[in-house]
Amino acid sequence: MEQEMPDYETICAAVVDEKWALEKVLDCYGDEINRLAMVKKCQPDGTIKEEIDEDLRQTLIMKLLEAIPQFPMEKE
Repeated sequence: MEQEMPDYETICAAVVDEKWALEKVLDCYGDEINRLAMVKKCQPDGTIKEEIDEDLRQTLIMKLLEAIPQFPMEKE
């Protein structure tokens, strides 16, 4: 399921650390974060299983949250 990109007001609110806006941005990028955190694990029977590496997923979320305040916003 593809999330709709956050609108300008949501981005502005996220840049100033509004919790609701940060959650909306994370929701928007959640599928992509999960895709990037997917790893292949070899099972005892030799098959390969894909699963989300939760540590990597949390690292990606933290990097996104750290980057949001740096987002260039136009000064009005």
